[in-house]
Amino acid sequence: MRIVVFGLTISSAWGNGHATLWRGLVRALSVRGHSVRFFERDVAYYAQHRDLGVPDRFELTLYPDWPAVVAAADQALTEADVAIVTSYCPDGRAAARLLSDSPVAVKVFYDLDAPVTLSRLRRGEDVEYLPEQGLADFDLVLSFTGGRAIHELRQQLGARHVAPLYGSVDPDRHHPSEPSGALQSDLSYLATYAPDRQAALERLFVTPARYRPDRRFLLAGAQYPSDFPWTDNIFHVPHLAPGDHPSFFSSSAFTLNVTRRAMAEMGHCPSGRLFEAAACGTPIVSDWWPGLDEFFEPGRDILIAEDADDTLAALELSDHERRKIARSARERTLTCHTASVRAAELEAMLSQVAAGSWKQSSEAGASFS
Repeated sequence: MRIVVFGLTISSAWGNGHATLWRGLVRALSVRGHSVRFFERDVAYYAQHRDLGVPDRFELTLYPDWPAVVAAADQALTEADVAIVTSYCPDGRAAARLLSDSPVAVKVFYDLDAPVTLSRLRRGEDVEYLPEQGLADFDLVLSFTGGRAIHELRQQLGARHVAPLYGSVDPDRHHPSEPSGALQSDLSYLATYAPDRQAALERLFVTPARYRPDRRFLLAGAQYPSDFPWTDNIFHVPHLAPGDHPSFFSSSAFTLNVTRRAMAEMGHCPSGRLFEAAACGTPIVSDWWPGLDEFFEPGRDILIAEDADDTLAALELSDHERRKIARSARERTLTCHTASVRAAELEAMLSQVAAGSWKQSSEAGASFS
């Protein structure tokens, strides 16, 4: 299939979770014989932190504004079998209008931020990347979040065929690596700053750091404010390029996952960071959200923390227990949550839609695990 994507970014992983997911997914699609062309608006903050290098097995079209690229986009759609518009695409509405008038056989909207989208709709906000008429014109709506989000996308936005396409990891890019002395920590955390994660981050990361000044805590991510409650044993890496993620995770005795509030409330929302860390053989401590146990078995594949005491208890586990948890999570991830697995799921769904044989079971929101 020839696939065209209008997305937020694939060229820069700075401050977003879209780029790494797309890199793995388009690479896996290429291995399966499909071609992908990705349209991305060339904005300054991503241009300043571009970490892709030479595009690997796909075509990237960077453009300054929509009028400058609309002719090329229209031509690409005439040659495409599938076209996808994503959440937070800065020209999402214009791309959706162009797509609706095109001859492309399968028209897809992929919401990588469904809980945020739905939360904004409930508050009566204008969601700038959604078509004004909702999602009824798309042949397929994919959601990074399963569970209740699947039903709400149908009810609130008129989506006809809806299914989850969860995050994933490219094991060729994320695998156990040599630890780095500069990145070594007893507990690490990798994420862009988000106000709605701050309370949980302070409870599960900052407070344990205060209790254990003899331990080293490492936080990597952009946009943290100057008044963040740093301690002497919390070290900060303002931006960590994707190529450094394996070393980061492999240098961590444990790594922490904290979920944004809207996503945790919706549930069934595994961050790609979970799969990255697991693929690197790093044991994970995570906050709880409904559906987490569909992806990892608590106590066996992952440790759940509700408060600082739970985090501190994890740090006291023996090396044997720590390695056992990490090994179990890695095995499950490599079996169920790779980019190759997701590419096969996407291929099957696109083929069903193209053939007019969409199966209702595909909309159940299962984790495919």
